[in-house]
Amino acid sequence: MVQLYKSYLFKDKDPVVDLLRTIVKETGMTYQEIADASGVSSKTIMNWFYGDVKRPQHATVMAVVRAMGYDMRMTKVVAKRKIHLVK
Repeated sequence: MVQLYKSYLFKDKDPVVDLLRTIVKETGMTYQEIADASGVSSKTIMNWFYGDVKRPQHATVMAVVRAMGYDMRMTKVVAKRKIHLVK
C-alpha cells in the first residue's frame, strides 16, 4: 500500500517562498507596490521572506502572484514512474 501523507514539514520554508522571491526580483516591484496591488500587507510579504512564516496561505500567495502579473496553475499531475506495491 502507498502511504499518503496529510502534510509535509519543511525544514526551512515552503518552496513557494523561493518562487515568490524570484518573481519579486524579476518584476522589480517593492513590497509596498505589491501590497497596494494585491491587498496583502507588506508586513505579511516581508514575513514570508524574513520572518517566521514557513507556509503562506494559498489565497494570499495567489493574490500576490496575480498582482505581479503572473499566474500559477496546477492543471494536472503526471506520474514519472510506476509504483510497485509490495504485498
